[in-house]
Amino acid sequence: MPFLDAPTPLAFAHRGGAADGDENTVEAFERAVELGYRYVETDVHATADGVAVVFHDATLDRVTGQAGRISSLTWADLQAVRIAGAALVPRLDDVLAAWPGIRFNIDIKADSGVAPAVGTILRSEAAERVLLASFSDRRLAQARSLAGPSVATSLGSRSVARLRLASVAGIPLRLPPSVAAVQVPPRLGRLPVVDRRFLTLCHRLGLQVHVWTIDDPTEMNRLLDLGVDGIMTDRLTVLRDVYQARGLWP
Repeated sequence: MPFLDAPTPLAFAHRGGAADGDENTVEAFERAVELGYRYVETDVHATADGVAVVFHDATLDRVTGQAGRISSLTWADLQAVRIAGAALVPRLDDVLAAWPGIRFNIDIKADSGVAPAVGTILRSEAAERVLLASFSDRRLAQARSLAGPSVATSLGSRSVARLRLASVAGIPLRLPPSVAAVQVPPRLGRLPVVDRRFLTLCHRLGLQVHVWTIDDPTEMNRLLDLGVDGIMTDRLTVLRDVYQARGLWP
């Protein structure tokens, strides 16, 4: 898939680099790009009037200190949400237009966001530089149906569980044609997810393995030694420094 047509391992700025005090904002994305990141992980919800917006939570509370559910607010309502005079919640189409050379890993956070997100991507002619992700297998199936095979996707939680089981038990597995990557944590509790068997099966299926959200340099190096194809981090300079030390920074 064109989205992954770059030397691995890829470096993803998770939410634009959430450790720097803001996330999913124009300022966060600009900071990541200036550091040299070419892959940005972000999130999408839809407003009450069907505008795809870049925001992680279902509500404004944690990020803004104001009450309000994204899906219950119009785009005009969100434009009034400002911190230090700056607009906080960007539109997806504006973000795609602002950085035409950047590839966006987009996590669709709610069912209501699927059609607005896919529609925005297609209208923006950004299909080749976007990968759609979600924890929900149902949501991803809907996105694939709307977007067609030209937009790369990852796997939902149930599909990841089946993939992990297949890596242990050797069970055959068929995947939709647009699935280009599996994006997982290194472990769930005490249960490891990313190990050599898992990586071997994913690579045999033609999938890249991207691991989130890794902020510790020791863990970054361990995963790179294992052979992962990408790392998502909140700590942008930490991951950059690890990649630079290994001669991997683009």
